[in-house]
Amino acid sequence: MPKRILQGTVVSDKGEKTIVVKVERRFTHPVMKKTVRRSKNYHAHDEGNVAKVGQTVFIEECRPFSKTKTWKLVEGDAAQAEAGEAA
Repeated sequence: MPKRILQGTVVSDKGEKTIVVKVERRFTHPVMKKTVRRSKNYHAHDEGNVAKVGQTVFIEECRPFSKTKTWKLVEGDAAQAEAGEAA
């Protein structure tokens, strides 16, 4: 089964090798027929502590690192963002 990949915004990088990513999804309400936004926070593993608050990152489903951490930062994503800021 393929691993899920989600895109979100880093809302916290205070943990050591851990980031919190807010992922927002949109869907049409079945009764009201209105577009609704829902968000969820995911704890993700960040081996190099490269992601910073406010960055848009991709996270990938993986084996459990801890009780709440079952996602990891996709390699190269945060590094590309840093290169873009430096330029």
